[in-house]
Amino acid sequence: MKYLVLIIFFISFNIQATTITVCKTCEIKTINEAVSLSKDGDSILVKKGIYKEQSIIIINKSIHLIGEDNAIIDGEFKETIIKVTANNFSIEGLTFMNVGQSYTKDFAAILVSKSKHFILKNNIVKKAFFGFLIEKSHHGEIINNKISSNAVNETSSGNGIHLWHCSHMKIQNNIVSNLRDGIYFEFVKNSTISNNISKNNIRYGLHFMFSNNNVYFKNEFKNNGAGVAVMFSKFIIMHDNVFHYNWGMASYGLLLKEIYDAQIENNTFEQNTIGINVENCSRVDYNKNKFIRNGWALKFSGGCYKNIFELNSFMYNAFDLSYNSKLNSNRFEKNYWSDYTGYDLNKDGIGDVPYRPVKLFSYIVNRTPEALVLLRSLFVDIINFSEKVSPVFTPDNLIDSKPLMKMIHD
Repeated sequence: MKYLVLIIFFISFNIQATTITVCKTCEIKTINEAVSLSKDGDSILVKKGIYKEQSIIIINKSIHLIGEDNAIIDGEFKETIIKVTANNFSIEGLTFMNVGQSYTKDFAAILVSKSKHFILKNNIVKKAFFGFLIEKSHHGEIINNKISSNAVNETSSGNGIHLWHCSHMKIQNNIVSNLRDGIYFEFVKNSTISNNISKNNIRYGLHFMFSNNNVYFKNEFKNNGAGVAVMFSKFIIMHDNVFHYNWGMASYGLLLKEIYDAQIENNTFEQNTIGINVENCSRVDYNKNKFIRNGWALKFSGGCYKNIFELNSFMYNAFDLSYNSKLNSNRFEKNYWSDYTGYDLNKDGIGDVPYRPVKLFSYIVNRTPEALVLLRSLFVDIINFSEKVSPVFTPDNLIDSKPLMKMIHD
């Protein structure tokens, strides 16, 4: 009897739900008109064409807005294009362009506020200020969208996918480029960011703060102003991401600031000014990461405790490690170092001589950055060798006591 009631309910719901078609030659010619005529459960099919709505499109019903052949909604640089305050909605297959710009208001292609259970999928946003701005919303999916702009500086540009006070969000297979921050999280929890490409953004490819219990995996962060910034958060998992070509005077692949109880595993940091810059982070496990041809692979500052670096590969970096504080129970063990010149007499794959990753020249550059111009000189080779023979300035207890003879392979 219970199942019969459910079947009757769904049949009656589907009978009531209708599809409203919008096109230049249809009875309904604007999206705003279609929304006003729609009921919960209805679909609005927007036929191919360019639509310039007279006012912001406000959706406060559980409807599905679908674009045919990426129908274009032109915001004419006025304001936000669509604002949604409903639950159980979807927006799919549309192209948004010319979002309004402002120094005082956050205009977006799609603004979602206080919503639950929604999907933004297969959309394109061009000349965005903000692409998708999601606030105080939960259980949403943002999948397979392309968001771009022509940002010139931070003050006159916005973010691609911006989440504030959200939870249980899924950000997957999106491409974001030429914005201020590609993806931005603030006070977001229990969410995942996966398989996205964030590139050529002015500031960060990914920027998140005060966001706990999140997972980030298989993303690519390329050629951003300062790479990725992860700050004031705990219980973070970042694995199988690629951070590369983030170059600049103060740039890095990944900035970690006041991060606790995290796992950084199987990521690749290649050709960044700094691979990972670590400030005041504790109880973080760095495992099976690759640092390749960076300026600095790792830069540590004070206040870091109980971090473990194990089974990482450091290959051909100008400096493997810069460390300006006490060791503080941080441990380096069983890592591969391309500069290691020790031997392995018993052939167990572990070097018989401990490795000291901090070079004297790194110590000098920390205090006198101008000395960097001497990097490839014979003078630097001599002072590094002398410190290796008789350590005086570099931390005497910062060693990898079991350096690997071969790099880690997947």
